[in-house]
Amino acid sequence: MDTATVERFEASRPRLASLAYRLLGSAADAEDAVQDAFLRWQAADRTRIEVPEAWLTKVVTNLALDRLRSAAVRRERTVGAWLPEPLLDGDPMLGPADTAVQRESVSLAVLTVMERLSPVERAVYVLREAFSYSHAEIAEILDITESASQQHAHRARRRVTSRRMPTATDPASARRIVEAFVDAASSGRTERLVALLTADATGVSDGVMGLAEKLIRYGTPRRLAAALRAGFTPSAAKRKIAGGSPSIHAAVVNDSPAMLFVLDGRVLGVTVLEVHDGKIAGVYGIAAPHRLARLTEQWQRRDHDTALIESW
Repeated sequence: MDTATVERFEASRPRLASLAYRLLGSAADAEDAVQDAFLRWQAADRTRIEVPEAWLTKVVTNLALDRLRSAAVRRERTVGAWLPEPLLDGDPMLGPADTAVQRESVSLAVLTVMERLSPVERAVYVLREAFSYSHAEIAEILDITESASQQHAHRARRRVTSRRMPTATDPASARRIVEAFVDAASSGRTERLVALLTADATGVSDGVMGLAEKLIRYGTPRRLAAALRAGFTPSAAKRKIAGGSPSIHAAVVNDSPAMLFVLDGRVLGVTVLEVHDGKIAGVYGIAAPHRLARLTEQWQRRDHDTALIESW
């Protein structure tokens, strides 16, 4: 390919990557889908492609749908060994954030809810709500009728909005929320944590330091608070697993308050807080190393605020 053709693709790469991330919930899988699209762009007869942006969007969307339908992914997600891959605020893969819906579409809460949608419903929801494609354009991308696109969008929107959406946050408010959470979790008093949670708060974790891949779910506020208090209590065994005493930092991850456990510049774990009206409605604990690689890369490139806890 000539330089101009490569540059045309590269100009579209950030948008394509953010589309694929919303569809797949995985930055690594999104990068693979975009790279596969580049190979198809390279092999295509580009003289027959009238609108490159539309062609590339269709290719990436359908590559993502193929992966969502694959037997391997179905098996992985059926047994529950899956949480969305967290991304640090400012990561270009988070994509457009001009509207509340665009920001919500990358929250861990919404990405998790979208797992319950069919692949086509998920694609229609993302294309319509996050990227503002018309139903006519979506019908062309997915090879369905415009009426079918409207029906899929209605069903998807109803399921996604059946739960309260998380409150968007900024770094300053995120730090205040995380400080209160860490203070309560470190106090040793379950009641202090329960007071920060909504009456229907729940939590989910992928295990301790990535050693367990089966999801652990906490279904009531008191059970969640007890698990959080125990989890935030340091011990020699936990430090041995971590390889030392990590620092704890406040951050914004997927447009939500979060705390990062960092040791020697590497993010060992992330706890993301889903906030509704000032209270915590959901807690997502992610420690599997393969889900934290990109976040660690982004973390290492930036300056950071003072740690909430210098040595845990």
